[in-house]
Amino acid sequence: ALDVVQQGYAAFGRQDIPGLLKLVADEVDWKAICPASLPYSGLRRNPAEVGEFFAAISQVEEITVFEPKEFIESGEKVTVLGYLESFALDANQKYQTEWIHVFTVQNGKITRWRSFTDTAARYGH
Repeated sequence: ALDVVQQGYAAFGRQDIPGLLKLVADEVDWKAICPASLPYSGLRRNPAEVGEFFAAISQVEEITVFEPKEFIESGEKVTVLGYLESFALDANQKYQTEWIHVFTVQNGKITRWRSFTDTAARYGH
């Protein structure tokens, strides 16, 4: 599980979204926990929809720093603690925040993903 998750971050880091999507199961439970007003909020159910998630991020964010810092593996679950610096295009503001991603990996594919980020930081709160 840890290897699959680390491969995903490596693909994201080199902006290889097609490579990352190859790690996503055909049926996935992918969700960013954030305000519904953000275009990347909501549930994604397959790799194509997860691809739309990444496209939606680029509509409102210019990520300048994205660092997974700590990986905690427990069987098929991997929790990742990280740090983000970005420019929120809609809020016209730079911000930084910590984040948590929780993955479930089965048979070499990501079957579930949750993202928890302090989105209030996007608006200077």
